[in-house]
Amino acid sequence: MVFVLSFRYFFVRKVMFVKYAKAFIILPGGYGTLDEFFEAITLIQTHRIFKFPVILVGSEYWKGLLGWLKDTVHKHGNVSKEDLDIFIIIDKPQDVAAAIKKFYAKA
Repeated sequence: MVFVLSFRYFFVRKVMFVKYAKAFIILPGGYGTLDEFFEAITLIQTHRIFKFPVILVGSEYWKGLLGWLKDTVHKHGNVSKEDLDIFIIIDKPQDVAAAIKKFYAKA
């Protein structure tokens, strides 16, 4: 059975996307991907939603963003070290599955 959902407003799609998520697995992408990534980590950071695994896949792709977050955003005091721990970067699919299982094994 396949269900297709369509949303007139983008923000409603994002709310539904986060509301029912058990994990975010984020593959290399563009502005939409970045928007959904930052939306999720912002909601976790501000305690608007419960923490769940947020995983960026592909360290080579994400290293520039991670460097900027650490070397600029964190250095200027705009995010804490704990904020940088809201998400993880993983390269192998089996490690993604293991990280999600480990997160929920602690819960």
